[in-house]
Amino acid sequence: MSFYDEITAAGIAGYDAAVDACTDGDVSRALSKSRTGDSLDLGDFMALISPRATPYLSDMAVLAEQYTRRRFGNTVSMYLPLYLSNLCLNNCRYCGFAAHNRFPRKFLTAEETRLECEAIRRMGYENILVVSGEDPRHCGMEYFREQLRIVNQYASYMSLEIQPLDTPEYREMKSLGVDYVCVYQETYDPECYRENHLSGKKRDMRYRMETPERVGDAGIDKVGLGALLGLYRWKSDVVALTRHLMYMRRHYPETRLSISFPRLRPAEGGFQPEYPLSDRQMIQCLCAWRLFDRELEISISTRESPRFRDVITPVVITSISAGSSTQPGGYAADHHDLSQFVINDSRSVAEVSAALRRHGLEPVFREARSQILELAGSEAAFPAA
Repeated sequence: MSFYDEITAAGIAGYDAAVDACTDGDVSRALSKSRTGDSLDLGDFMALISPRATPYLSDMAVLAEQYTRRRFGNTVSMYLPLYLSNLCLNNCRYCGFAAHNRFPRKFLTAEETRLECEAIRRMGYENILVVSGEDPRHCGMEYFREQLRIVNQYASYMSLEIQPLDTPEYREMKSLGVDYVCVYQETYDPECYRENHLSGKKRDMRYRMETPERVGDAGIDKVGLGALLGLYRWKSDVVALTRHLMYMRRHYPETRLSISFPRLRPAEGGFQPEYPLSDRQMIQCLCAWRLFDRELEISISTRESPRFRDVITPVVITSISAGSSTQPGGYAADHHDLSQFVINDSRSVAEVSAALRRHGLEPVFREARSQILELAGSEAAFPAA
């Protein structure tokens, strides 16, 4: 049974009410288990994101930071997105790249990709996240074969955020040097998913939701999950995302897991989130995730404000971007045609690095594959929860 089958059978309609029904006693038990190092269950997680846990946010943050530093040390991995294309056949109401938006479309040539990679290397990055819109006609496997061979010459760790693929294609991606694949589910509610994905292959909710399993079957080092917070009732999507993490832990114990938690930002088309999530609620969710899964890698993008990123990074974050562009050719040629979303933290790499060091953290721009394999083979590197 895939996770799609599991979550569809259970449904998520009751999660909001279940979270709101949590009591002071439920919160107390979850915090007590966190303090003693015991494993938390889904009920404990729901208690920690509930309104009853809000007064305990400071306690949660202290515990979360202790677990983050114990597991990941005082380093933060620095990554940079490289947008290969803004072509997309999907019509997603919330995305600037949506097919219905009219603007100059572009996909990078091999030479343009090389120039982008050289510009990224000058910025100090070797951890590169390759991103593109979903248009297999122009950006299919043949295109990615060419492009990834180039990127792999500049990346010590190469990540991928493109259209979902089949398992054999992910196996080929691994052979091309891909170490990490991130796929946002956007929302776990079927009706909301249909309403916001108007056309294109992305409309197939099952195929998208089963993508992390295909990545795991292909043996790729790390899988990233995420929901687009603000698209649907956040408590329901956050609990569903946590269930997805639990499923992947059970079925793919050798695969590293990461979550990203983008909040909706302004984009071309004027879409506004119906279910906005406050900073305080976001921090509460992040702390709950760290207490629930102490090995979980958590990233934060430039969608968030400088102040928010400076506050939350020392507490739970393991990877962060800085100096990002969401446009093809945005580093070498400085194109300004259209961004996928409006960047909120426009600080330079040096400014973000300085902010990390003020908190006693060291930015790391190179995540070597050999170091990851060495870490994965060491039992001491993964202390029991």
